[in-house]
Amino acid sequence: MTPDEFRAAGYAAIDWIAEYLESVEERPVASVVVPGALLAALPPAAPEDPEPWSAVLADLDRRIVPGLMHWQHPSFFGYFPANASPPAILGELLSAGLGVQGMLWVTSPACTELEIGVLEWLRVALGLPDRFSAAGPGGAVLQDTASSATLCALLAARDRCAAPLAQQVLYTSTQAHSSVAKAARIAGFAEAQLRLIPVDDTLAMRVDALSEQVAADRAAGRVCSAVCATVGTTSTGAVDPVAQIGRACGDAWLHVDAAWAGSAAICVEHRGLLAGLEHADSFVFNPHKWLLTNFDCSAFFVADRAPMLAALSILPEYLRNAPTASGEVVDFRDWQVPLGRRFRSLKLWFVLRTYGLSGLRAHIRGHIALAAWFAARIAADPRFELAAPVSLALVCFRHAGGDGVNQRLLDALNGSGRLFLTHTQVDGQLALRLAVGGRMTEARHVEAAWAEMVAWADREAVATG
Repeated sequence: MTPDEFRAAGYAAIDWIAEYLESVEERPVASVVVPGALLAALPPAAPEDPEPWSAVLADLDRRIVPGLMHWQHPSFFGYFPANASPPAILGELLSAGLGVQGMLWVTSPACTELEIGVLEWLRVALGLPDRFSAAGPGGAVLQDTASSATLCALLAARDRCAAPLAQQVLYTSTQAHSSVAKAARIAGFAEAQLRLIPVDDTLAMRVDALSEQVAADRAAGRVCSAVCATVGTTSTGAVDPVAQIGRACGDAWLHVDAAWAGSAAICVEHRGLLAGLEHADSFVFNPHKWLLTNFDCSAFFVADRAPMLAALSILPEYLRNAPTASGEVVDFRDWQVPLGRRFRSLKLWFVLRTYGLSGLRAHIRGHIALAAWFAARIAADPRFELAAPVSLALVCFRHAGGDGVNQRLLDALNGSGRLFLTHTQVDGQLALRLAVGGRMTEARHVEAAWAEMVAWADREAVATG
């Protein structure tokens, strides 16, 4: 493309995105294409000759969009949110245009220093302890996902532990994200070295069970090297008692995964969720879930960066440079598994400046209020029940008719195209999850979801007599 052709294509692409976001509510939330539909429509080989940009955009509409789940739809209530806000989109665009590879400070000083700066903004905004500040031995980095952050935490914990790897054991709850088990596997731990601790009635880790398991392992000659606690589990939003866990695990590495719920701490009334972080060695939450910043953008904080750098740093000759040798700069390549890294902080900077902390708080508080409204409707209708305590903007519920009825309800709601929910298992029973979090979600969308459920329950009652 010539500069003029690029400019015209760029204007067309921005117009396409703007029109998509403006009209996304009119589309079915979930794709209804059959497996293999796009593959069958693609030509068998790449085009030999250049094609016009207009043809590429036309195929985006014709071939790609029908096969998408529309995560930005205001009636997308599945999984957790993955917001794409206009400032973040523009930040991503400019990051791509700059083409920065920020592996070292010297490869783009502004890339590294902006990341340090905006993560300190976030630390203060969430009320995180000073021990996570880059001004001391700790600091923060933007990972791609919380899964990568958990892996880095376990690698640091593994190498900090004085015991041989075969003697080490890890602990997390039965409700922890699957990324903990995957990170343990990648870090070289056998399946038998990961202890899944039972949970209480709120689905939070039982500290008494953790203490008993740690004592049993120590008596058998094993060493607790890491504990992974969760603040806002994926299944139900359960919150582990971090402070008690920290006291129970002694000098083991305590990693706290607050991938979704951590964003709520930007509101002072929800900072109690993070009580006990003074015991944590690392903490992660995802601005790309609930803080209006496009995927991928995961904020990973450590109280002491030295063990992580020891586990991850390799310095070949071709990366040596004077600023690195001086020890006065941060090289984020040593804070992650890959060498290369994108300019993620640019979009986060745009979001923080464009919305301001007041706008982000309003975003979070609005969703929590909508979830509370929905939960109240559930509690007031004898045909439905809450399957777990309401957690911020997540409501887990079920129809009283049993698993078969709930599966039919879920299939009917998602099959309508008008909304999308996901499911989980709570106490061995099927439960539906409604997670409020979309940038464009309003009261009318949650009210419409409830109306769909009531109408279905009415029809079910008639059909079953």
